[in-house]
Amino acid sequence: MTAKGARVTLSLRERFARGDAVTGIIGFIGAPMTIEIFARAGIDFVMIDMEHCPMDMDRLAHLIRAADAAGIAPLVRVPEVDAGLIKRVLNLAAAGIVIPHGTRASCEALVRAARYAPEGDRGACPIVRATRYWPDDWNAYAAKANRDVMLLPLIEDKESIDDIEAIAATPGIDGLFIGPYDLSISVGAPGADFNHPAMSAALDRVGLAGRAHRKHIGTTIGDRQERDYSRGLVARGVQGLVFATDALVLLQACQRMVSFTR
Repeated sequence: MTAKGARVTLSLRERFARGDAVTGIIGFIGAPMTIEIFARAGIDFVMIDMEHCPMDMDRLAHLIRAADAAGIAPLVRVPEVDAGLIKRVLNLAAAGIVIPHGTRASCEALVRAARYAPEGDRGACPIVRATRYWPDDWNAYAAKANRDVMLLPLIEDKESIDDIEAIAATPGIDGLFIGPYDLSISVGAPGADFNHPAMSAALDRVGLAGRAHRKHIGTTIGDRQERDYSRGLVARGVQGLVFATDALVLLQACQRMVSFTR
């Protein structure tokens, strides 16, 4: 039994496995308050950015704590497959790791860096936040960590689309996250959305490979924050829908307010 009004939540992995469409946002601003606001809005996960933003480990720790307290899953986008950095991020109890410009080789390296032996080479330390500073049973903790932490490559290059079947078949990878802006540049249509023929074809191909290998599909809608466009992507098999960055959402909200007086 739970108290009246208590929020009963499934993990992000469980939501994906159940087939739910889930929503996320990319965190550029780096303030715990924004994490709490995302959760209050009903967003399911935040992708905290370390690729493009000056995010240090101390601030990241506070953002993950805020996410845990607010009941929103904290994924972390690292700049590259750096085993040392990934270990430190996961020791903070991040719910998953996102890598940019995913390839077959980088996906395999990600699995090695993020999974404990025998599935990978993640360094073991029992005195970290992810273990609650000392596990009662190390083997049980390590097995749960290997099972629960989500690993998601960004598919954002034409070469990765061409190799998507092999990428999707990589053991240990949980999903395929299409990065539309970089991908649009790679296919020769900078800024194009999924209504563009080349982008639409890429989405179809990633979706087909994902379904064949039971990988979840996600992408961002960028500045196309429109109901019909978003629902159209979900209808095409996108399970994780990300509303661009918090900075862009804030900018566009402010621009709308300014436009009311012009």
